[in-house]
Parts: sequence; structure tokens; C-alpha cells
Amino acid sequence: MSKTSPQLQTSITSLRKRYASTLNSILQKNSKYIPHVPHPKQALFLSLQSEEACFGGAAGGGKSDALLMCALQYVDKPNYTALILRKNYSDLALPGAIMDRAHHWLQGTDARWVASEKTFVFPSGARLVFGYLQSEKDKYRYQSSEFQCICFDEVTQFPESQYLYLWSRLRRGKADSDIPLRMRVATNPGNIGHEWVKRRFITGDVPFISSLLEDNPSLDQKKYVESLSNLDAVTRAQLLSGNWDITEEGMFRREWFRIIEVPQVPKFTCRYWDLAASEKSFASDPDWTVGCKMQVDSQGNFTVVDVTRFRKSPFDVEQLVKQTVMLDGKSCYQVMEEEGGSSGKAVIEHYQRALVGYPFKGVRSTGSKAVRATPFASCCEAGRVHLLRGVWNDDFLSELSLFPFGAHDDQVDSASGAFNALSQNVFAPPLRAFKFG
Repeated sequence: MSKTSPQLQTSITSLRKRYASTLNSILQKNSKYIPHVPHPKQALFLSLQSEEACFGGAAGGGKSDALLMCALQYVDKPNYTALILRKNYSDLALPGAIMDRAHHWLQGTDARWVASEKTFVFPSGARLVFGYLQSEKDKYRYQSSEFQCICFDEVTQFPESQYLYLWSRLRRGKADSDIPLRMRVATNPGNIGHEWVKRRFITGDVPFISSLLEDNPSLDQKKYVESLSNLDAVTRAQLLSGNWDITEEGMFRREWFRIIEVPQVPKFTCRYWDLAASEKSFASDPDWTVGCKMQVDSQGNFTVVDVTRFRKSPFDVEQLVKQTVMLDGKSCYQVMEEEGGSSGKAVIEHYQRALVGYPFKGVRSTGSKAVRATPFASCCEAGRVHLLRGVWNDDFLSELSLFPFGAHDDQVDSASGAFNALSQNVFAPPLRAFKFG
């Protein structure tokens, strides 16, 4: 069932008739770029007059096609530019993904592909651009651009901060333009953005068109259901039924953390480093190097004051670690996870030399990631862990709330490492006199 105003809760057939003339005039102009007639739910999505809208729910509901059709609606206009975003480049380019699909739709037409810009250019001068937002900083790649249509494919993969920032890029090139400004998203339930997407689109006031597997007659539905039957119960309910109310029960809850403006006076401060010398790649989603800076006060309350993370080459990782340590100053203890084997010991010895003059120690980790995170989670649940307000807060909370089911756990490892380093007095004897209770 589609949600929002009463007029959208009437039958899809009547709605499609109501908007038929507008929709048909747009699609007829550009029908050579769109190889099939929109299915009823897709047609409803395309006919919406609102500035913002969401399409989706279950997997296989025709989300990517709906977004691509939406982006192509006004390519006959000379001052039109549409942007389609995925989390990383590989998500765009994989076989069957939305950019690959665009190539199949537009090959043999008069649309021209500019590979260096990942852009289709149309005879009118209109442009269809493909982009990605793999990290928080990637949003600034678009700060000097303007688009009349911005489409987020699988929007639950994005933090809310990235989505909100892209609104600043939604604008007209000419004041008298008749091209509507549209922010369009498509997604399934789940992933790091589940809560904010549910709040904004599913239970909020923004138009949401719910599309299920049976709404897409182009798909082999029986085979698709069979493939989904191999998933766990939670993921299966999300993808098969578009269930927004069922989620994995992770180890951490967002509501456990209070955001504060000023930290308590610290008794000790520690930054724990979890290294991952993997440079950012368009073809993969590697781990992050993370340094979590945490303080503890004399009452045994903890504050996460900063989370620094980056994907760089080993050389650049070392330079950024050294820079961060210098900014922290000599009052902040630096702790680094020591991997097993001789290579792990060599890394620690290398950083001991690189960071000479600063308090530094390598610490061997034991047990699974979940076991190491348990003491930190217990303290968080007790309300004794606060977060200093910062741009890193949302990504940090999103990763914690998904742990141990999320794609990444580097921030969890770093935070639990900092917590354990402080609570276990790893710098003894200097910390030995401090008692927790």
C-alpha cells in the first residue's frame, strides 16, 4: 500500500488516469530512451508532483528501473542535469546495476557516453551523471554542481548527513526554467540508514510508494523468492515483504548515548588505533584505519571525544597517525592493536620509533570482536558513555547499532579498545592508582 495523503491512498488505476496526460507527454518525448512502459507502481512514482519521494520496500519491486526512468524524464530539456548516486563505484558498475542498465537502455540511441565523466550527454544538451558517496568527504565532490534531479539508489546505505547535504545541489540553472526540482530515492529496509529513512519516508510525511515483488511483472518472481529463501529470517522479511519494523538485534543501541557539547574534566585520555593499511578503491569496500579518542573522568564516566578514520596507503596512514598524535599532545596516551605474529610486533616497534616522545604502547587483543566489545557495550547501556558532538557522530552510531551484523566494525574495535585500555590501566604503573567503581 502506498502511503501519504488520502489522494495517494486511492487506487493506483485512478491515480494513473489522473496523471496520465502529464506522464505520457513526458515519456513519449523520451520513449526512445526508456525500453518498456512503466508498471503501475512505477507510473505512480513517476507522476508524483512533490519535490521529494521514495520508492521501494521489497527487493525485486522495480526500484532501479523506476529511478532510471525518473532521471530520464526531462532529457529533452537543454538545461536539465540528473545525478544518480550509489554508495561506491562498484555498486554502480556491476552487471545489472543501475549504470550498467543505463548502458543497455541507451546503446544505439543518440545519447553519447563520456566515460571520463561517467555521464550520458543528450542531443538537447541534457546530462545524466553517475556518482558515488563512499565516505563523508565525498559529498564535497558535488559542492560546485547543480542538478534538477538527484536520485539515491539504495538510500539506506547512506548516512542522513550525506542525503541532507545533496539538497544544497538541487537547484535550477535559470530562474524561469519549467523543469521541476526532484529528490528521488529508492531502497529496501535495513542497512546503516534504516532508522533515518524510516523516520523520514515510512512514518513521516514525504510521499512513499511501496513496491513489492508482485508489482514487478518483468521479474521471474518464483525464482527470486527461491533465492531469498536462503537468507536469515530478518533479512528475508525485509527484502521479501518490505518489512521496516523488523531489524537485527545488535549489541549497541543509539538511545544509550547522550550527545554533549563540553566533555567532563578528564582523569585520563587515550586514543586507540585500529590499523587497516588499505587505500580507498573504487572496486572494493576496504576496512578503515580508525583512531578513537576517549576520556574517563574521576567518577568512571567515559566520553568519546573524537573518531578519526581514513582509507589510505601504508605510508599515508603513518603520516596521518603521526599528525593526529601530535595534535592530541603528550597528555593523550596512544594505544595500538598488535596483530599476531612477527609482522604485528614489527609494526608496533616501527610506530614506537615513529612516535618517540609520545606515550605509546602496543596491545595484543584476545577473544572475538564481540567478546572484546562486551564490556564497552555494558558501560554504554548503563549510560556511562557520552559522545562529544562532532561530524563523526552519525557514522559512529550507525556502525555501533549494526554491530556485529554490519559491513564494517573498525570503529567498534577502536572504541572498545580505547575503553578497555582505560579501564584495564594498560599504561600501568602511571594508571595503576586510578580505581573504577
